[in-house]
Amino acid sequence: MRTRADIEKIEQDLLAPYAMKSVESWGRQYEEAGHNSRTSFQRDRDRVVHCEAFRKLEYKTQVFVIFEGDYYRTRLTHTIEVAQLARTLGRNLCLNEDLIEAVALAHDLGHSPFGHAGETVLDERLKAVGIVDGFNHNQRSFEIVTEFEKRYPNFNGLNLTVEVLVGILKHDTLYDKVGRATILGDAKFTQKVMTRPCSLEAKVVDKADWLAYLNHDIDDGLTSGCIAIEDLNENDLWRRAVERIGRTPSATDPMFKYQVVKELIDMQVKDLLSSTSERLERFKIASAEDLARAPKNIVDFSDQMVADRKHLQDILNEKFYHHWRVERMTSKAKRILEGLFDVYLENPKQLPYDIYDRSRKYTVQELHVLICGYLAAMTDRAALDEYKRMFEAYKKV
Repeated sequence: MRTRADIEKIEQDLLAPYAMKSVESWGRQYEEAGHNSRTSFQRDRDRVVHCEAFRKLEYKTQVFVIFEGDYYRTRLTHTIEVAQLARTLGRNLCLNEDLIEAVALAHDLGHSPFGHAGETVLDERLKAVGIVDGFNHNQRSFEIVTEFEKRYPNFNGLNLTVEVLVGILKHDTLYDKVGRATILGDAKFTQKVMTRPCSLEAKVVDKADWLAYLNHDIDDGLTSGCIAIEDLNENDLWRRAVERIGRTPSATDPMFKYQVVKELIDMQVKDLLSSTSERLERFKIASAEDLARAPKNIVDFSDQMVADRKHLQDILNEKFYHHWRVERMTSKAKRILEGLFDVYLENPKQLPYDIYDRSRKYTVQELHVLICGYLAAMTDRAALDEYKRMFEAYKKV
């Protein structure tokens, strides 16, 4: 049977010199003894999987709200797809797959219900009372794993390693903006997190997230009928994928859809691996510390693939994300969260005892942050049920 030391030795022998090894971790906020058979990053992954916020991802929206059907992706299925893609990339680049998986599984824990529509409502509410940073779901994910999850008797949070926390907080894609560390009462550890450079493993998760978004939104868009093959035919990458599978394009042929999305992913993964390997060699990255002087886009697609993906993304933005059905869902979701926010703001004593402390006074900003956090933790289904309880006119939404 392998021990932790055996696994750490395998990492040293088999992973690339620029990969993050478990023994090189900057540690945890609260010191813990090492596990007999699991590395620190393996333990982080397991802690994320068992936390409450991870389970809630099953009922949080990706694009389509849960009542639109069972086929469409949720935050949970998206998270699993990101982890799978990221591990594939990491394995081929000889990176630490356990660190990759821990970051990937935790990267969306802070999302609000109703996807980006819900996040927009919370962001606007916070900014309206002078909280300039607004709502940042990366920062919210970070706060969940450092403060709000309560599974251990001696500290709040999951006590994850610095490297996983950095990967969560500094997750950076088209939709995800870097947050700021806010570890209550521990300025020294906060500084430690903020000064730790992102690992290559975390950068791989960033690209896997963006890759999953683009390709699986095409799948959901075609299935829903919100985007047509004729729209996608304008894109070179799409046309190359169709040509490669050698199948007649048809919106009513499930096999065509599965095969073309599979081909799209394969083409992009190969391009990303090739371009990233070339950059690692060109910039002579020989250790994890070398990343501090490396270009930000060292893990990235080729210039041509970047252009093709951007054009494909533009098509989705215009034809899919602003389709009348999606716009209708977005408006409905915003009305639900706006309504709940107003109800709690008018009488915060309607909030549960463990959320709203009746014995203290809150500033306007503190109350908004409190309500924002309460709503952000809800699933789509919980928000819908709460709205139904609060408003007799729910069916008219």
